Amino acid sequence: MIAAVGPHPANWKNRLQEFYRRYDNRLNIAFFLGGFIFDVLTLSTVDNLFSIAQQAAYLGLIGWFLYKDLLFDAKQWAPPRWLEKIWTYRVLLMHFMLGSLISVYSLFFLKSASLASSLIFILLILGILVANELPIVQSAGLGLKVALYALCIFSFFSMLWPTLLGFVGRVPFALSLGSAGLVMVGMARWVLKKIPDRRMVVRRILLPSAAFGVLTTAFYFLGWIPPVPLAVVHMGIYHRVEKLGNRYWLYHERPVWALWRKGDQDFEARSGEAVFFFAQIYSPARFSDELTLHWFFHDPRQGWVSSDRIPLKIVGGRKEGFRGYSFKKNYFPGDWRVKVETTDGREIGRTHFRLRTSVEPPDPARFKAEIR
Repeated sequence: MIAAVGPHPANWKNRLQEFYRRYDNRLNIAFFLGGFIFDVLTLSTVDNLFSIAQQAAYLGLIGWFLYKDLLFDAKQWAPPRWLEKIWTYRVLLMHFMLGSLISVYSLFFLKSASLASSLIFILLILGILVANELPIVQSAGLGLKVALYALCIFSFFSMLWPTLLGFVGRVPFALSLGSAGLVMVGMARWVLKKIPDRRMVVRRILLPSAAFGVLTTAFYFLGWIPPVPLAVVHMGIYHRVEKLGNRYWLYHERPVWALWRKGDQDFEARSGEAVFFFAQIYSPARFSDELTLHWFFHDPRQGWVSSDRIPLKIVGGRKEGFRGYSFKKNYFPGDWRVKVETTDGREIGRTHFRLRTSVEPPDPARFKAEIR
């Protein structure tokens, strides 16, 4: 009898390494996308302790890999035997962790603002990711990874500080930017202890970090950075809002087929009827802040003109989101919109509606109810 003999383990190792060398760039992209998809499927709330611990662990590992990579490039360090196999695949591991982190942060940023105000910031993140995969910039790979790392560090603190403090605004933003800066300066000092090459440290660590910091500050004052961890769960225009017990009854006459509409976006205001805006906003536990419900009307000559600013106090802790509303009785026909804004003017969400008036008497029987 002749026993079947499989391939020698060493052959499998060589084949795997050859496969990795041949498809290096494609595997990097695949692992990055893998990290993105993994976190899309497992996304939790911004104040979930396990999620925060996981992000901190990933950031620590990426920082360690970047530090060792800089030493490795300068021939000041070589991986010990027990680490050689893992070190060979360090780029894949970093791509997976970066993909995982940035997917989480992108989704949280996207949830915390209307697309109109968050699009540029999200495109910046995606642009950095794409640039990191282009062959033309592979020679500057570490510098770009440091920029990505700075982005992740800032994003981590920009969600952590508001959650801890219980409000959003300039103070949490300054603390987030300052904390990220301290981490990057700490990494630079750590590298300088092993490699006394200040030019390299400035070029590969401090310059990308500083550029990101300047850009982030500019984006903040332009109102382009979403106010994480706040997020609009639902908002819409209604004919009447009533609170019965722990439920809100929202009355509308939206057609059954118009599922995408947020309440009555084609609003017929009959004699004496008010226009109600209802919002359901998620915020973490122990969160207490004030938002503004900002009403605008469209003037054919002046464009969008501010009509009313109505404060809304929100309290966190409800998984489905804090609920509140405002209403207007002084209105006229035309295009309107309502924006949900933070006290520092950043937008969380908006909805548009067209209002037309009617001399017919109110008829409550024409309304359908939505319960929140």
